[in-house]
Amino acid sequence: MPINRHRVESGGFLAFLVLITVGLAMIVAGFIGSLLWAALAAILFQPLFQRFLTEWPTRRNAAAAMTLLIITVAVVIPAIVLASLIIDQAAGVYTQIRTGQVDFAAYFQQVHDALPARLQRFLDSSGLSTFERAQARASRALASSTSQLAQQALSIGANAAAFVLAFGVGLYATFFLLRDGDRIGPAIVRALPLEPAVAERLSAKLLLVVRATIKGSGVVAIVQGALGAITFWIVGLPAALLWGMMMAIASLLPAIGPAIIWGPVAVYLLATGAIWQAAVVVASGMLLIGLADNILRPILVGRDTGIPDWLVLVTTLGGIQIMGLSGIVVGPLAGALFITGWQILTEQRLGGHVEPEQLEGDDG
Repeated sequence: MPINRHRVESGGFLAFLVLITVGLAMIVAGFIGSLLWAALAAILFQPLFQRFLTEWPTRRNAAAAMTLLIITVAVVIPAIVLASLIIDQAAGVYTQIRTGQVDFAAYFQQVHDALPARLQRFLDSSGLSTFERAQARASRALASSTSQLAQQALSIGANAAAFVLAFGVGLYATFFLLRDGDRIGPAIVRALPLEPAVAERLSAKLLLVVRATIKGSGVVAIVQGALGAITFWIVGLPAALLWGMMMAIASLLPAIGPAIIWGPVAVYLLATGAIWQAAVVVASGMLLIGLADNILRPILVGRDTGIPDWLVLVTTLGGIQIMGLSGIVVGPLAGALFITGWQILTEQRLGGHVEPEQLEGDDG
């Protein structure tokens, strides 16, 4: 039986594309985080670039440079200053944990002793050799997580050269992605081995989720973290910026949110007799921090991304576990594309191919 030459050549070309793509991914693996955030910045600030481009239609380089300058002044420099302050506080907390000045077990014991006697007996009879073993486990978990956070922050200083290099690569890539993004994006969509309508729909979902995550979740996290840090500073808690940053990270998790940080703090303050401090934390958590999400997210996001809260929670946690900070965006994005892909497959099975007019209103 004669061999189909065209099929062999097509298969060989596809194998070549797979190999060269894997090879390129391995080569740039060390800068994948920088390239990812460069792409996210280019997507988020593309409208600003387009606005400059309308003023200077023949000066794409100048429009991209001005956009990058605004990103640097408004986002990068404040982030570096804030990160340096957080690193300093994390180093201080880490040192206090190692020297025994911060003893989570003692804090838990204070809370335990302040509880009503009946509740103490219930906890002591609940297994795990009474409350002390549960207390020790929780203490080790808190100490370990705080220590790891501090060690990772300190590692940035130890690897300053690699950090500066990755940071420079990210800014450099951002410039070109801003300048050529309106050309690169459609070219990638056209090159995908998918039906044009399917590729457009997946591309639209990707842009929607990226912008919603950064504009909505990112800004809300910053606001809630800032409110938390100010609240902790008012009541006199040490390392307020560090705990505010942890609250900002927790705010990215649906259903749990910043309450996982300020709730235990309020319980500890109340149990140790700091009544007005506990009242301030509870009032701020419920009235300011809690309402910030309900008020700001609809304004910034504008429309629903179509991802259930439980899936956002799981994909965000999984993304952070696998990719670190980048997982905050990559996790929900994977969940959104998963849902959209299966929706398209269902539509194709039930009613044929997805037509371009079907795209309208799918993401509303």
